[in-house]
Amino acid sequence: MTSDRLERVREQLRLYEHPLVEFDALGKGEAVEVIIRPRFSDPPVHTYYFELHPRDLDDTLFEWAFQRQLFDCLHDYLVEMFVRTPQHRKEHQQMEREGKL
Repeated sequence: MTSDRLERVREQLRLYEHPLVEFDALGKGEAVEVIIRPRFSDPPVHTYYFELHPRDLDDTLFEWAFQRQLFDCLHDYLVEMFVRTPQHRKEHQQMEREGKL
């Protein structure tokens, strides 16, 4: 069953193409792990992983739920790539006041 689920996810991933990231999937017990990695190497960026559980993989509306989860994870991944945000500036100023920098 796991190989059927994995192939189902890989079939879905083949429907998506993005200029900044590439997709892959691996079996992980009864679940499937989806991998999002950057197509570029400079600057270095981490690889993003998320897991699809059997109940999600066997859902009759899998394709729609998968798309929503993929898009949500892409959003999270891009946000995680920020090197600096206004919150970082506030943290940095706080650390300077506390003499930790």
